[in-house]
Amino acid sequence: MKKLLPITILFILSGCAELQQAVNQLPQAGGLSNAEIASGLKEALNNGISKQVSKLTLKDGFYKNEMVKILLPDELKKVDKTLRDVGLSSLADEGLKVLNRAAEDAVKEATPIFVDAVRNMTFNDAKNILLGADNSATVYLQNSTSSQLYAKFNPVVKKSLGKVGADQVWANIITKYNSLPLTQDVNPDLNDYVTNKAMDGVFKMVAVEEKNIRKDVTARTSELLKKVFAVQDKK
Repeated sequence: MKKLLPITILFILSGCAELQQAVNQLPQAGGLSNAEIASGLKEALNNGISKQVSKLTLKDGFYKNEMVKILLPDELKKVDKTLRDVGLSSLADEGLKVLNRAAEDAVKEATPIFVDAVRNMTFNDAKNILLGADNSATVYLQNSTSSQLYAKFNPVVKKSLGKVGADQVWANIITKYNSLPLTQDVNPDLNDYVTNKAMDGVFKMVAVEEKNIRKDVTARTSELLKKVFAVQDKK
């Protein structure tokens, strides 16, 4: 949990027979060789990771990025409002911030897991992705890897919630809320929620880089990227 260029992602499969077969079906514009296509896709993926997904690992990478900022689930919105109504706004603010901090920390640790998952994917429709919609690679990646990524990402998020102190902050919040009169007890699964939101954020940022490379020739920062993506320009 792509971005990282869609096609980009495609190439992490360079040693697979499926990839070679798919690459053989790609248009050979301008004498572009299979090796160049493969190298270009790998370069695009590396660009996606370094330029977009890596931003999420920085402080406020989620919290101050409106595109991926993690907001409270519906169940906790009433908790947030109630705390503010009784003068505990600072605690409510901290609760939201630490959820985003956990995601930032988790993505930092999970990036290698994400790349490994991509590497193990099979791409029999490489040509369709290269010549597809602006987010075709991202969508393919999301549909093909979400369940596997969740299984690997979830324990990392759980560890990160503890590392940044989010589990203790929310234990305090829930305890205070449940002790208030006229409230119904809540027990949210924050690990599951943050895991899904962190994955959503990764895919969104992968899509950003995919669109950049597809639409903006200046984003193709090497001659190889220019040659490879010139193929999809002609679709």
